[in-house]
Amino acid sequence: MAKTRKKNIKENKKSKKKVQRRSSLNSHTIQNIIELLNSRPEMGFSLRQIVKDVRIKSQTDKDKLKYIMIALADEGKILLKGKKYQSILLQEEQQNTRTATVDFVNPKFAFLVVDTPVGEEVEDIRVLLPNMNRALNGDKVEFTTFYNRQRKRDEAKITKIVKREKDEFVGQLQISERFAFVVASDRKMFYDLFIPIEKIGDAQNGDKVIAKITQWKQNDKSPTGKITKVLGKAGDNETEIHSIMFEFGLPFEFPKEVDAEANAIPDEIPEDEIKNRKDFRDRTTFTIDPVTAKDFDDALSIRKMKNGHYEIGVHIADVSHYVTPGSLLEEEAFKRATSVYLVDRTVPMLPEKLSNGLCSLNPHVDRLAFAAIFEMDETGKVHKQSFGRTVIHSDRRFSYEEAQERIESKEGDFQEEINTLNDIAHKLRDARFRNGAISFESIELKFDLDENGKPTGLTPKIRKDAHKMIEEFMLLANKRVAESIFRKKQDGKPMTMVYRVHGDPDPDKLAQFATFAKRFGYDLDLTEKKIAFSLNNLTEEVEGKPEQNIIEQQAIRTMAKAIYTTNPEGHYGLGFAHYTHFTSPIRRYPDVMVHRLLQHYLDKGKSADENEFEDRCKHSSAREKVAADAERASIKYKQVEFMSEFLGEEMEGTVSGLTDWGMFIELKDTRCEGLVRYSSMTHDQFIFDPDAMIVTGQKYKETYQLGDEVKVIVKETNIEKRSIDFDIV
Repeated sequence: MAKTRKKNIKENKKSKKKVQRRSSLNSHTIQNIIELLNSRPEMGFSLRQIVKDVRIKSQTDKDKLKYIMIALADEGKILLKGKKYQSILLQEEQQNTRTATVDFVNPKFAFLVVDTPVGEEVEDIRVLLPNMNRALNGDKVEFTTFYNRQRKRDEAKITKIVKREKDEFVGQLQISERFAFVVASDRKMFYDLFIPIEKIGDAQNGDKVIAKITQWKQNDKSPTGKITKVLGKAGDNETEIHSIMFEFGLPFEFPKEVDAEANAIPDEIPEDEIKNRKDFRDRTTFTIDPVTAKDFDDALSIRKMKNGHYEIGVHIADVSHYVTPGSLLEEEAFKRATSVYLVDRTVPMLPEKLSNGLCSLNPHVDRLAFAAIFEMDETGKVHKQSFGRTVIHSDRRFSYEEAQERIESKEGDFQEEINTLNDIAHKLRDARFRNGAISFESIELKFDLDENGKPTGLTPKIRKDAHKMIEEFMLLANKRVAESIFRKKQDGKPMTMVYRVHGDPDPDKLAQFATFAKRFGYDLDLTEKKIAFSLNNLTEEVEGKPEQNIIEQQAIRTMAKAIYTTNPEGHYGLGFAHYTHFTSPIRRYPDVMVHRLLQHYLDKGKSADENEFEDRCKHSSAREKVAADAERASIKYKQVEFMSEFLGEEMEGTVSGLTDWGMFIELKDTRCEGLVRYSSMTHDQFIFDPDAMIVTGQKYKETYQLGDEVKVIVKETNIEKRSIDFDIV
């Protein structure tokens, strides 16, 4: 090797002199040589092969070639390995290969969410369709980057699919004489699955099916697959909901062994268990939940004390008593991580025996709970607090509407207790906002469904004092549990805890939002200490105005996404330095973890394994996102189904989104969102300016911006794609 290096060095020195003395090969020929090497980066080429493949005819050029090649190697443009020359592409790819997750934006390109060490952040990298290498949304891939001179930016090229996110897709089967294909329902699956006729089984044209990718050759535009399950006729409610459940990987039922384990738990509470708990069965206790709720996570107890204060108990279903580490119930609860609330059904985290039975704080029966007990005065000040396991006996199950009646009328059973709690909740809420909490809330929709699941009505849900009262006491319990654990130290460090963290908003996004709000005449103060106050003031100013929803939605989009983590980084939106989720263990796995950790530390246990809980936090955050996406899909499906009854009708709406191909319009009364395509606005050519966030007609200079009020006609609905198309009036 040493002799070879010395020989190469001597030849390199000679080559430089000779290259300087002689005229080099023309640049076009050199470029052809590099392209030849790049075409087979894994292969080494001899001088003879290069002469032949590049078609160098002149003897003078042939004589100069060796020195030119050595010079190119010196410059790092090619590799010299022995007597053969090789492309640097393979070496670059090996050095620069990283892993990422594919996030498709539209059929033309995707972003790669790069895997990074904890605490390190890098920007997502764009990858165009020709460089996708058959990767699909959600796939884990390896990639390299290169500089796109035409677009003046770094882009990616996917070199390997490490792991498919999924290889089965739900969609509608379309059959022709010689072949069939499945149009996937997944909005980020932009390829149809080609199905050979012999692979369709009993499926009929138009059926909703599940298709599995069986092959995808390098040069094929679409994958080949087979039908693995027929869900039913497209448009049928059960078929469509089952399609959504499959699309997002939601289970249709519990494994038999998990149900069996739940059913084996005795209904009766042993006396020994009651003796080990604080007995609150003599306290006035009730639950307040949606009228359709079947699982009751939380109950409030209240008692007037001799010193004039109130003992207020926030009692939470003691799921961790029944779901124990190492059990099948624990394994399934962790896997699901959350209940999912579709429009017409719930996909629960726990089997019904627990979720609606033993764990649910039903009225008129003894139930085990984990409680935060507060001694409070009328101003909302907490004088004392304690945490521990309790046994309760709920006196009443209220719906929010029933509780609200008692707040407004001051009449009915338990009205005094409810109004006392409501007065204290107002004090807690006021204090939160003084301390920097933000009051923006997204509007939820309420569907009226007939016996077949078809929507007959659609109205926004209105949050009143009864909702806010429960919210405040849940927030108080969550905050105080987090603070109490954070204060516990081991070797000078806080004990391991599961926190609910909401990061600070991105300054650039806030600045963009301030510019957006300015269009409507609202000024925002973006100085650090004034942001929260300024945003809350904006909330009050826009209330009841046409632009309220669009402004609130844009404000929410400026905020970071809340996650679960063991890092105590605070909750920006609530204005809390430390916050957790303690109050909904029937439907959220992180709350179960919090219950276990809290009891462990109450029992003087040592700090838990941070890495183990951080991994569980990441899983829970990921499952929470899946649940939210599935819930949105079911809402969108029902909106499309509802709007199908209004084809051709004129409605009022607001511009809620702008893209290169069209603008989204949100209808005022129903909050249904649909698309107006620029191609349908034939009287002019409309161009979107993403920097100014404005759409302008090139001929008549007609403009559209976010928040503009418009009139539209319902043009088309597509249940398969869960989309609504409008025409501008």
